[in-house]
Amino acid sequence: MMELQLFSGGAAQAVVNGLRPSFEAAHACTVAPTFGAVGTMRDKLLAGAPCDLLVLSQVLIDQLTQQGHLVAGSARPLGRVETGVAVLAGNAPVDVSDGDALRAALLACKGLYVPHLTQSTAGIHIAGVLNKLGLTDTLADRIHEYPNGNAAMTAMAKAGGQGLLGCTQVTEIRYTPGVTLVGDLPSGYGLSTVYTAAVCTHAAAPALAAQFVQALSEPASASLRKESGFSL
Repeated sequence: MMELQLFSGGAAQAVVNGLRPSFEAAHACTVAPTFGAVGTMRDKLLAGAPCDLLVLSQVLIDQLTQQGHLVAGSARPLGRVETGVAVLAGNAPVDVSDGDALRAALLACKGLYVPHLTQSTAGIHIAGVLNKLGLTDTLADRIHEYPNGNAAMTAMAKAGGQGLLGCTQVTEIRYTPGVTLVGDLPSGYGLSTVYTAAVCTHAAAPALAAQFVQALSEPASASLRKESGFSL
């Protein structure tokens, strides 16, 4: 049975896993996804790890295509993902309606759970937001950093208690049990990221990879993508 190797940013995890059973049954194959920060997934590919297709931010897909690592013309967008704020399920929501409210909520938190601040799309942006709000040093000892947003939200859910906040892409918040999305980052502080799938130049199964790219991006998967938190 053919195995399809897929590297994906965590934002697309619910969509990839949602499509896997039907795709595997229809094509008599196995889809083997690896999820993580987009920078980490890019680095795995560049280091030579076997991969048939990538699902990363549009910016990285464009760069890798220009560098010859992805098949030109194979890229297809899945949709746009916002970056949001989460609290533990059952806890009172916090106000993040504008910059002042966001700053107050962050100042009041006992712990801030985030994806990798230099390798993940959301994490890099969050680091910039903290700097813009003048909170980088103030919150340094309260920041809990994880390889990706799903790992950060899972850790926050396990930690429990009061006063914890999470910040990552809304798709990762929505599919992680134990946390609740309270809202997108406010105007002037938000991040909207287009995620795109593309076939790797050295794919072992290029035709099958192209079919999964189609499944991820075609109208038939639109409802799954919307339910997972993508804006189409």
